[in-house]
Amino acid sequence: MTEAALAVTQSLVERFTENYLESLGGTIEKRGDTWEVTIPDNEDTELPAGSLSLLCGADRDEDATGESLHPESEFFQRILREATERHPTGKLSIEADQDDVEIPQWIKEGDVEAREAQFTPYYDRTAIVVLFEVSIETVSEYQQELLRAIAIDHRSEQRLPALEETFLHMTSITTNGSPTTTQSSLAETDARSLLNTAQDQLMKGIQNEIEEVHNEASRAADAEVEEYRQLQQQRIQELEEERSKLSSKIDELSEAINGSDQDDRVARLKKRKEAKSEYEEVDSELSTLHERRDQGFPQKQEEIRKRHALDIRVTPLTVTQVEYERGEIDIELAEQGVSRTVTLGYGSGIGTMDTVQCSSCDSVLSVDNPLKTIKGSLQCRACSSSND
Repeated sequence: MTEAALAVTQSLVERFTENYLESLGGTIEKRGDTWEVTIPDNEDTELPAGSLSLLCGADRDEDATGESLHPESEFFQRILREATERHPTGKLSIEADQDDVEIPQWIKEGDVEAREAQFTPYYDRTAIVVLFEVSIETVSEYQQELLRAIAIDHRSEQRLPALEETFLHMTSITTNGSPTTTQSSLAETDARSLLNTAQDQLMKGIQNEIEEVHNEASRAADAEVEEYRQLQQQRIQELEEERSKLSSKIDELSEAINGSDQDDRVARLKKRKEAKSEYEEVDSELSTLHERRDQGFPQKQEEIRKRHALDIRVTPLTVTQVEYERGEIDIELAEQGVSRTVTLGYGSGIGTMDTVQCSSCDSVLSVDNPLKTIKGSLQCRACSSSND
């Protein structure tokens, strides 16, 4: 994850916790990173009634006392489990406001002024945003807890990444007015189909995280297998030395037996028998270890790699129906007495949905290659720079 994603996650944790505790009738008094919380005696929650202190973030004052509140904290995991059992659903509307019309980054980062933008909505669309809890773990040292929002358009079932960011912003950052939420009106069959699509998209989106944890777990398993192999190789060397000593001892006793009298002969025969018995035990263990080593210790490898195998759990926490508008945006561009209007597909909470190409080189205008000029035609910075 990026640092920005981490910041959003902590913010989302705090917002989610605040909303959940308030839904239970609790109160929160914030003093910086410390929240003084009061939880009522409520039959709908197993959280302890009364007062407690929540310490936000993973970094905390050593002298502070209270429950930690961050993505991996026990308190947050507890309310997540409880919230999951309650299956909260809701409805949210994102209406376009001319003051909030989003100008594309390829214009913002360019050298041309966006003088005016006018959004004309043509029709309403519906999407769902599912907030998932993702747990990826092998052994405890590789455990990761993630919160991810996935937005899916109701009609096309396409993923809407920009709407996910808008949803997180509206629900995780305290604003002057909270978004209006009511009960979802989607049919259960539609919601379930979209939920399945969202989960498929989620799994595609977290493949990098899964692969990263998988690689770390594989390296840890390889190291443990190698450590075991070296220990067994050391044991083989010890047994080979012991077998060699026993073999020499047996030879010495055999020579002594041939030259001894009757009384000594009986005693040495007994010792040689004991030495042969030890030799056979050592030789048997050595043969077994040689065979296992030649095969690569398959049983031990299976045991180690099974212990390091990934355990991935994906749990939908909330399902929110989001109503948004689609239409077109007209952006008036101006540059040294020249003006030009571009029209792009646009969605409230989504931004522009069309790409624009440089009229000279056909490359897509982007934040890395923004608009340089509109004189004559729309040209990117790379083309304009090469013509200078």
